[in-house]
Amino acid sequence: MDDGILPAPRDMTQDMLADIIQVEQGAYSHPWLMGNFVDSIISGYHMPVWFDGDDVLCYFVAMRGADEVHLLNFTVASAHQRQGLAQAMMRYLREWSVSRGVHSIWLEVRASNQRAIDLYLASGFVTDGVRPGYYPVHHGQREDAVVMSLNW
Repeated sequence: MDDGILPAPRDMTQDMLADIIQVEQGAYSHPWLMGNFVDSIISGYHMPVWFDGDDVLCYFVAMRGADEVHLLNFTVASAHQRQGLAQAMMRYLREWSVSRGVHSIWLEVRASNQRAIDLYLASGFVTDGVRPGYYPVHHGQREDAVVMSLNW
């Protein structure tokens, strides 16, 4: 995909994971662990990564089912946020999903992550419900997840 914002992505490999983990830790209070990424690579999930030279710009992890995609991780490096990369990634994800014959994309997002919720709503997602206590937060507390979908 060349929409003028994102270069062509590369498939995530284990050789990239040290850089991916750095980006993940800079973006989230509860980042994915190395094992989450390794398991996703082994499982054959769709894991495009966009670079600017050697710097990771953004990436996502998507699991394809029979007729839907579940978006598991969607990250833009902190230094590159608010530059249109997330919107370009959403367009790429939808185009990739349509080309695979699926009819919907599902995701969970922290209820406190209003920027992400706004991005998903602007991309056509609707809110389908809430999963109480889905995400960990500090000191053993839990946070709700907002379940969202995009259907076509």
